[in-house]
Amino acid sequence: MVMALDGVKVLDLSRLAPGPHCSMLLADFGADVLLVEAVPGSSEKLGGSRALSDNAQRAAAYNALGRGKRSMALNLKDEAARAIFYELVKSADVVIEGFRPGVVKRLGVDYDTLARINPRIVCCSVSGFGQTGPYSNLVGHDINYISVGGALGVTGRPGSAPAIPVNIIADFAGGGLTAAFAICVALLAREKTGRGQNVDVGMSDGVMSLMTMAFGMYFSTGVPVRPGDSMLNGAVPWYNTYQCSDGRWFSIGSIEPHFYEALMRVLGLDEYLGRQYESSAYPEMFAKYRAIFATRTADEWMELMSQYDICAAPVLEMENAVSNPHNLARQMVIEVDSPVGKVKQIGIAPKLSDTPGRVRATSPLIGQNTDEVLAGLGYDAARIADLRAKGVVG
Repeated sequence: MVMALDGVKVLDLSRLAPGPHCSMLLADFGADVLLVEAVPGSSEKLGGSRALSDNAQRAAAYNALGRGKRSMALNLKDEAARAIFYELVKSADVVIEGFRPGVVKRLGVDYDTLARINPRIVCCSVSGFGQTGPYSNLVGHDINYISVGGALGVTGRPGSAPAIPVNIIADFAGGGLTAAFAICVALLAREKTGRGQNVDVGMSDGVMSLMTMAFGMYFSTGVPVRPGDSMLNGAVPWYNTYQCSDGRWFSIGSIEPHFYEALMRVLGLDEYLGRQYESSAYPEMFAKYRAIFATRTADEWMELMSQYDICAAPVLEMENAVSNPHNLARQMVIEVDSPVGKVKQIGIAPKLSDTPGRVRATSPLIGQNTDEVLAGLGYDAARIADLRAKGVVG
């Protein structure tokens, strides 16, 4: 089966979630992704979280971020290891790294160095705040990047602390997804220019890009969005969540007038027809909505509302999301063969009609393919053994 990114060779130096998510997306569509990982024990800072353990096979099987990839271990602080990496770069298309600014320069694997070896190389750096600017050298995590990017400041309820989401906004959307998009754009550009380029993905930048519409409203009106004070973040009763009789939550999003009208009729609140934007009535509307939704379970509300033209859905907890008929029909929960048997993973989101993505293998163990890769470069068994003994490879 032809895959969209067949023939694209990726060297992935990244360790934490954004970079591996980026290369997972590329691997899902056929890219040959080689994880270039630190030799276990060679560097605490560069070693990342994929440490070897007695349960390594099981951990690898469930590590969807590593699926479809190969792994070799190189101690890039060693000149011999860098020479191996340079050989790999000669035939590669993409290098991904997620170190703090300046680290790849110190290791000798920065874009300028690699572009002299292969002018067609696309190098993508995924960092918290990007490679330039006053914050570029600051450490951080998702919570910090969504703070600087403006997303955390618009979440939650009035008068309450910001609601902290799981690390999906900066790490995965602003970081991994943005990086995968940028790499594909750079590869397309290379078809026109014949040259690779350096791609600088700052996760805080990615967060601000995700906030484009919200900031557009602010630029237009001069009124900043605050937690729970706009239509899309909790200020109105007809775009909100309500607790049901079973303790679960239900979401409604009846923005358009015809959706709002249908909601009022199903809830038996005809007295509010034509009063969608009457904000003075919102307190009593909120109270009535809460009382009504508390009379049925979340599933009962879904069964009722799905019969009408209403924007509504239960708030699915993780255990319910992975058993939801729609998510299953969309193949968003899949079973993958692994060395420890079949394991469940999240499926591939974009559905391409001609060159669909697929999961070709579960995550490798650290260094699982080192010998294979070195043999492909012409190293014989004795030389590989010598490099391993010296800690150059693992």
